[in-house]
Amino acid sequence: MKSAIADKDKTHYISFMRISYLTIFTLFIVAFAALPVRANDNEKVFNAETFMLQNGMQVVVIPNHTAPVVTHMLWYKVGAADEAWGKSGIAHFLEHLLFKGSDGVKAGDFSKNVKKMGGQDNAFTSQDYTAYFQNIAVENLETVMKMEAGRVRGSTMPEEEVDSERLVILEERRQRTENNPLNHFHEQMRNALYPNHPYSLPVIGWGHEMAQLSRADAKGFYDIWYAPNNAILVVSGDITAEKLKPLAEKIYGVLPASPVPERNRPQIPDFPGTEILTLEHPTIHNYQYMRAYRVPSQREDKKIALAFQVLEDLLSNGSTSRLYKAMVIEAPLATSVGFSYDSTAYDDTSAWLSATLKDESVTFDMIEDAFQTELEKIATDGIPEDELRRSKERMKDAAIYARDSLSGPAMIFGYTLATGGTIDDIEYWPRDIESVTADDIVNVVKTNLLANTHYVTGHAIPPQETAMDADEPNKDSGGPTDE
Repeated sequence: MKSAIADKDKTHYISFMRISYLTIFTLFIVAFAALPVRANDNEKVFNAETFMLQNGMQVVVIPNHTAPVVTHMLWYKVGAADEAWGKSGIAHFLEHLLFKGSDGVKAGDFSKNVKKMGGQDNAFTSQDYTAYFQNIAVENLETVMKMEAGRVRGSTMPEEEVDSERLVILEERRQRTENNPLNHFHEQMRNALYPNHPYSLPVIGWGHEMAQLSRADAKGFYDIWYAPNNAILVVSGDITAEKLKPLAEKIYGVLPASPVPERNRPQIPDFPGTEILTLEHPTIHNYQYMRAYRVPSQREDKKIALAFQVLEDLLSNGSTSRLYKAMVIEAPLATSVGFSYDSTAYDDTSAWLSATLKDESVTFDMIEDAFQTELEKIATDGIPEDELRRSKERMKDAAIYARDSLSGPAMIFGYTLATGGTIDDIEYWPRDIESVTADDIVNVVKTNLLANTHYVTGHAIPPQETAMDADEPNKDSGGPTDE
């Protein structure tokens, strides 16, 4: 499966591949995977309720009365891709600073107060959104709402906290990116995949620009983007819209709206060539192949996005998937293979092919040919009806099992709405998945993968002196090559 949300207690930001519907839904199957569940495709999945406050804040309530607890999330429709050039990392930096004091809450006390109430809290930043959340007993919901409302327009950001927190995010980058060669390489591939577009920038920021971020930078970004009319409140758990609405109006509804810029991001140039990037590093012990395609997101083309989600399941969901059978069991060429697609992005999103090569007898060309063969099989032969049916039922069952979670549905609604999706996109996702045809998948494979020249290929390799005969340093070891 694709990379999911990073450990928020340690990173506070979302890694280069965000979560798809399928990935999120699958996270909650564990306890119920053996049960035969079917639901009417025209039924809503979560039965969420929604209303708007007068100041423009959207509120979504996802009832789940299995326990007297709630997940409270406030999502801002702003992220790293909305930063000014030269100020990379400011969205993530600001996320940190909102824990350093606000109306009625001293620096560091927000999380302490939540912990005293027996809850948990954190936040995370992505390219298109920033979110703050608390898991708390429903009896403490009003207290948490008041604390969170104080951060919407009342962050204090003491200068001494700004200086110390800058060191924190720089250390975070060193630990998570610069000390992890593959993460650093993914960052480089993403930069090549999105020329002239802010998706090319890492969410955490470039180190040299992060070191120059100031309180004025953070305050300016905060004043522009943090407003109730640019936020979505999502509450999942033992609550109803009828009970939440008066609280939301009293606590969040009194916050004044303010003008928020429209997202107007630069166009990506249509370069004629493709790129191959190579990383050689002592910490890499296995040859790894990666290819990232730039493809439409759900906001840009819902039909394509749905077909990609089914294709992801067909190619890469478990040991019976097409890629695993072809490249791990039958060939075998790799110890692991994967295909991932991220549907939720405001602009062009990405689809990734990846494989860890079995040994040095396998070349990158062999891996690439195997991927190509599997895609061409779909383009030529289509998808058998029984295979397509199993995939759809697997995906729809996962959507039903997701009801048992509190934070999972809150995540799904938050990142979907923040990137231009609708509540119906979520509630009727099983119905929409059922509508995907074999022809839809064939068209996506032909048009958005096989004929797509907007991609970057990555080769991660061990140090070559360990892969070659020391007596014959110029002899090809038989390992991966592009020649």
